[in-house]
Amino acid sequence: MAATLASLFVYPLKSARGIAVARSTVDGFGLRLDRAFMVVDAASGLFVTQREEAQLVRIVPALRGDALELAAEGAGTIRVALRERDGPTRPVRVWRYTGEAVDQGDEPADWLSALLGRALRLVRVPRDHARRVNPERVPFDARTTFTDGYPFLLISQAALDGLNARLEEPLPIERFRPNLLVAGTEPHAEDGWRRIRIGDLELLLVKGCDRCVVTTVDPGTGERRGPEPLPALARYRRRDGAVSFGQNAVHLGRGTLQVGMPVEVLESQPPTHFD
Repeated sequence: MAATLASLFVYPLKSARGIAVARSTVDGFGLRLDRAFMVVDAASGLFVTQREEAQLVRIVPALRGDALELAAEGAGTIRVALRERDGPTRPVRVWRYTGEAVDQGDEPADWLSALLGRALRLVRVPRDHARRVNPERVPFDARTTFTDGYPFLLISQAALDGLNARLEEPLPIERFRPNLLVAGTEPHAEDGWRRIRIGDLELLLVKGCDRCVVTTVDPGTGERRGPEPLPALARYRRRDGAVSFGQNAVHLGRGTLQVGMPVEVLESQPPTHFD
């Protein structure tokens, strides 16, 4: 089968809804603007995600000219400049990473705080952002924004179809928040990929993605819909006490990705063994 890039998703605000795009440039951090913005606790600077605030997924981002527009039903809309700007910085933390981020001001902070009922700030990656991915997984100097750990998450359409065949109610791909959805493969073919090329861009697949409670959140309502898909995944995708679905990847260079591009496997690896 001929594998192709079926869908491309960018998430300008970490843990908010994604944007399906037909084309995106890839810079030193990954897809342009992917997880460039993040919500943090106003006091501690700790990152805030759907794990503890499921209602974040109610925020619908849109790229409107020179602004990032954030909207939520019943809360109106705010606009944040896309142009990088200097401004007050604050210390932030994403898992083990600590660093500085540019505060985006009181208006978005007040909007987010009212929406979620706690004191929050909106921050952006600074010009000199230098967060590396895990050097134990990637020996070269690969960088990422405010992702959970890697610039790309890739899932095959066949993997989603295989999971949905095991569920009473099929789930949309949005539950799993990939950047790259690949069609024309066997289910979980990505487990056996090490290095691929999409168009002119090469990517290195470095680890499976361990899934968490975020997959139980309905993207349309921000409500947790029950335990699935985690129990279903645990029956055939369990490894070291976690369930895996999709592959994290880093990019080797810069370029452009576009829906419909061919996906070529350049190097394979032994597929992961699951319990």
